Amino acid sequence: MPINKSLFENPFRSFIMGGFECADHQNAFGERVDLIVLTGHDRLINEDYERLREIDITTVREGIRWSYVEKKPFVYDWSQVEEIITHARKHNIQVIWDICHFGFPDDLTPLHPMFARRFSHLCRAFVKKYRSLVPHGELIVTPINEVSFLSWLGGEVKGTSPYCVNQGWEVKYMLMKAYIEGIEMMKQIDPSVRIMVTEPLVHISASDPSDLDLCSVAQEKHQEQFQVLDILSGKMCPELRGKEDYLDIIGVNFYFNNQWTIGEHQFISWDCEPPNPMWKSLSSLVEDLYLQYKRAVVISETSIPEHKRYSWLKMIHKECIKIIKKEIPLFGCCIYPIIDRPDWDFPEIWHHSGLWDIPDSTNLHREIHPESLVALNEFRLDISTVLLSEEIAITGEN
Repeated sequence: MPINKSLFENPFRSFIMGGFECADHQNAFGERVDLIVLTGHDRLINEDYERLREIDITTVREGIRWSYVEKKPFVYDWSQVEEIITHARKHNIQVIWDICHFGFPDDLTPLHPMFARRFSHLCRAFVKKYRSLVPHGELIVTPINEVSFLSWLGGEVKGTSPYCVNQGWEVKYMLMKAYIEGIEMMKQIDPSVRIMVTEPLVHISASDPSDLDLCSVAQEKHQEQFQVLDILSGKMCPELRGKEDYLDIIGVNFYFNNQWTIGEHQFISWDCEPPNPMWKSLSSLVEDLYLQYKRAVVISETSIPEHKRYSWLKMIHKECIKIIKKEIPLFGCCIYPIIDRPDWDFPEIWHHSGLWDIPDSTNLHREIHPESLVALNEFRLDISTVLLSEEIAITGEN
């Protein structure tokens, strides 16, 4: 199939992006956790966007929070979506919209027979509402964030709704049914809507490379991360009506704990000395992904908690340069979360993984993390220099 060159025209306003944690899920204890409320972003959005503009971040990831928008079936409250749009216009911020980051209404789980219908109608209503307020310009949507992780968390380890074990595939299948029906409904209203799928980018290894059976199992589990992309593009489960056109921008969520060994599930360290030979670099993982799917890529989430933030961002910065120099169309990198967030299951514990910390959860004052700011400024300068000096034309042709 010929490569559609329009897929490789970067639609984003800034290479470095900021993501606001917008999970509104039920946690491992069945409690609703709304991180937009807990971080105060719903009340402090104007100040948060001002902070981003001060450091030249003009593209953000936001979520509509399904449980907030649809408290009654097919009845929608768009008040906070309207507020995001208003402030984004005011500050000239581009928003990438998550319809479902993590979280469903109280009366739904992915295994509910009405799940896909409710979700697809939500998607349609969102695009209709958005276009009534913003008739022109690019609209980029992530229908459901991290289907792979969500299906594992809710389908295998009872970490969230539907609180199952050994039903990860069933949950994934139903999430993807809703995902694709949501795209169909959005495109009925606006055929130009662009889809940014956001999935964990992981690497799974055998702890003993000489054990061929273990290596085979590790490779099989590693490949499972691509099921979402294959279903979306119609390569798997064609009855769900996936299409090549639906696989547009591939967002990869990459964290320090995204690589582990099969069986023992021992995490592979990214910064040990000497380097761990089992750790696979971000640039090599993205290269493998690009060679397989020939789509533009965004690092759609990345961060690390606490004291290693500078080192992590520096590593991500260098890996992005490597990706760009390989002439892989890398559209951007999103620091996620850009503002501190509490733990899902124990909200009194804050992760301190953003560019701004929240030292006091009572007043929610944002405090810049100096080392992260230094790393981000170095990152932006180098990216700009590389793109300018090499005059990279992102065409997707190697």
